[in-house]
Amino acid sequence: MTEMGSDHRHLAGVALVTGSTVFFALAGVFTKSTTAGPWTIAGWRGLTGAALIAAYVLWRRRQGAGETTLRLGWRGWLLTVVGAVSSILFIASFKYTYVANVAVIYATVPFIAAAIEWALFRQRPRSRTMATAAISFAGVAIIVSGGLGAVNLFGDLLALAMTAGCALYLVMIRAFRDTPAVWAAAVSALILFAASWFVVDPLAVSANDVVVMCAFGVSFAVAVILWTEGAKLLPAAEAGLLGTAEIPLAALFAWLLLAELPPATSVVGGAIILAAVLVHAGRDIATVRKDATAVG
Repeated sequence: MTEMGSDHRHLAGVALVTGSTVFFALAGVFTKSTTAGPWTIAGWRGLTGAALIAAYVLWRRRQGAGETTLRLGWRGWLLTVVGAVSSILFIASFKYTYVANVAVIYATVPFIAAAIEWALFRQRPRSRTMATAAISFAGVAIIVSGGLGAVNLFGDLLALAMTAGCALYLVMIRAFRDTPAVWAAAVSALILFAASWFVVDPLAVSANDVVVMCAFGVSFAVAVILWTEGAKLLPAAEAGLLGTAEIPLAALFAWLLLAELPPATSVVGGAIILAAVLVHAGRDIATVRKDATAVG
């Protein structure tokens, strides 16, 4: 591939991943813009999101560029279950705490994933990752401490549980490389739609809420597709760094669209986590570029 072609692929990757963060960052706004409960939101988002992601996967297969198989197997079904549980926790956490809290707690996913990989596969994380994880969890502790005795403590704990589930999901994707991950995401969303009928009545909502929840599903599908395509064109470290843009964007959207201002403990803890993640990702990128230069 020519240098110009490589540059175009890189720019396309940056644009796609950055665009995905905008849609991911809107999750809190969509959740809090409807009076519906978490299960109802998960159901409608799941229906719309699953339909769009499935259509995308099938279209890519017809183009000969999609996942080679749609067979899930036990690994794929395990992915869908973990993804579904993480999704309902994700949506519920927004209902009980600040959008900014959920966003910054979620930023610790890579470090929890590293701990899970060490526990399951004895893959010892780098000392830099361990140090960054310790700093990040200190930030999480500060955020959670701000909720002690307040109504948002439950939401913060839900966000922690969701983050652990997403970290496990990430580890499973790495371990199950032959499993169609995007297709599993579509099936996971559809599972939530089906499950919601056993918990609530998804039709017992206003027309306005249906519009908001369906828009949430569209946003979710677009985010997944943009991230999937963009991450293929970038080194993992750079994609991860660009993904951190979701954190300040989520807080900004919550402030502009919901007039939601988190307490000082959330701001301090969030700043600590964001700084730790940015420094860690930045050093990873520097290492990758140094290695590439040495090879070149």
